[in-house]
Amino acid sequence: MQPDLPDIAGITSEARQYGFHATLKPPFRLAHGLTWSDLRHAAQSLAGSIAPFGLPALAVADLHGFLALREQAPCPAVQHLADRCVAGLDRFRAPPTEAETARRLRGNPTAVQREMIARWGYPYVFEEWFFHMTLTCRLSPAGHAIWRPASEAHFAAALRAPRRVTDICLFVQPTADEPFTIAARFPLRG
Repeated sequence: MQPDLPDIAGITSEARQYGFHATLKPPFRLAHGLTWSDLRHAAQSLAGSIAPFGLPALAVADLHGFLALREQAPCPAVQHLADRCVAGLDRFRAPPTEAETARRLRGNPTAVQREMIARWGYPYVFEEWFFHMTLTCRLSPAGHAIWRPASEAHFAAALRAPRRVTDICLFVQPTADEPFTIAARFPLRG
């Protein structure tokens, strides 16, 4: 539930389209010749090989102008999980279109990020990936002065609670204008 603040819907609309989650493997289209059932089976198998783990405390942080929940300390277990999802499910990813590749090459990616785009279709994987749960659109400095304290207050109790990563989910987005929704959840059982 969002706090009752002026323009909260506008500030969070972009983030809400993607759902409140931490991306492990970037969104992709299913590769030709593979089925949704194949992907579900592979994701379930991957989840079954990884044990649940504790996640370090989170805090509201500035992420290139956006507000996001970020780890307060590195978590090798979540990095391992993300790496396994990227590599282990990659055969299901259709190659990016020329337009997708061009869009990802805008913004002057580093040499490593360009290599990631060429190999994995996305710049922020493996050592370029970091845990985050996006809360807002990109904010001005004045926006940060308003929304960061409001976010910290809203999430204060939740951020104090210990948390465990116990599942991974597959999300779907029927069209580019529709929100992502959870299509399947798989418990970590390793």
